[in-house]
Amino acid sequence: MSIHRRHLLGLMGSSAAFGAFGTAHAAGGRDPRFVTIILRGALDGLSAVPPVGDPDFERVRGDLATIKADAVSLNDLFALNPAMPQFARLYKAGQGAVVHAVASPYRERSHFDGQDVLESGHEKTGYTRSGWMNRLLTVMPKGRAIPIKGLGVGATTPLVMRGEAEVLGWAPSSLAPVDPDLPLRLMALYEQSDPLLLKVLTEGIETGKIAANMTQTNARGGSADPAVMVQMAQGAANLMAQAEGPRMAALAFDGWDTHTQELPRLARLLGGLDQAIAAFETTLGPVWQDTTILVVTEFGRTVNINGTKGTDHGTGTVAFLAGGAVKGGRVIGNWPGLKDAQLYEGRDLMPTTDLRAVIKGIAADQFGVSGAALSSTVFPGSEPIAPMKGLTA
Repeated sequence: MSIHRRHLLGLMGSSAAFGAFGTAHAAGGRDPRFVTIILRGALDGLSAVPPVGDPDFERVRGDLATIKADAVSLNDLFALNPAMPQFARLYKAGQGAVVHAVASPYRERSHFDGQDVLESGHEKTGYTRSGWMNRLLTVMPKGRAIPIKGLGVGATTPLVMRGEAEVLGWAPSSLAPVDPDLPLRLMALYEQSDPLLLKVLTEGIETGKIAANMTQTNARGGSADPAVMVQMAQGAANLMAQAEGPRMAALAFDGWDTHTQELPRLARLLGGLDQAIAAFETTLGPVWQDTTILVVTEFGRTVNINGTKGTDHGTGTVAFLAGGAVKGGRVIGNWPGLKDAQLYEGRDLMPTTDLRAVIKGIAADQFGVSGAALSSTVFPGSEPIAPMKGLTA
């Protein structure tokens, strides 16, 4: 268990509020959960969900078009990377969907700037004090007994969940197990010398127990390791499944910058993402039915393959939706085509859907957040971007 130092004092005041989550329900008696998974490094949407029915697909993708042989058909135009059998199952069951040719407002190709725009929710770079998911917590409709709270998973809370709203921070430990008596000895020490830290330590230990739930995988890698992805998902889901737990969470998985040997690298990464989504489904149990998971990345990759069987930084990409609350079984968006004249700046998949419309749609449908709050606070200056309707039940 790892608890973020920057959240220690915030956790002090959270015990009573944390215990009343069970009374905070959305309109209609629902108790929704919303998870955002950020894929850092820029996912190639054309390899994750290849448009195998596009007449130009094989011409522009070169060796990367071999994915077509094993991809799982979604409809006449699109297929799914074979490394994602669990998502394919959810898609078939109506609990998974793809938004294709999607992008944030960012139109350059810097990972750091792209991630800042994606997570901050602002149209331009330079806004790193808060993220859109944290601000979403601040505009929840009134009338709840206790405000909905968030969870940031990872050694550092993702920017998307940072801000003024109080959030819980947790990360799976990469350290070797300690003597079981050590926490008790520390608690006895702080009981005499520092009651404030004692309370924080006690809650941190309890949070770690809930997140681990006796299912530690002993993963020791970073968040590009499929085993760590699963452990992060299990921990977050264990916390969110509690009647007193957080209802919104943010996770970040690294390693998606596939300049070389893209297909084998993506097979491993997408396999980890697939298992992480399945871990949410299994661990959340009955509350899966009210859950929406959104998987996003800072931008896409070039349409054409490079000289090292990879792709370079691009623009349009895909977003995944999964969960019992999702109206799935479909690929959403307007397909722009892959002819040279149809590409963004002659090299990238043209974005035809603004990612903010997707997020606004989820927030409006699941939590009843007003369009005005979404455009002024959550995504400042986004008034022309209407919430996408009908994404969730």
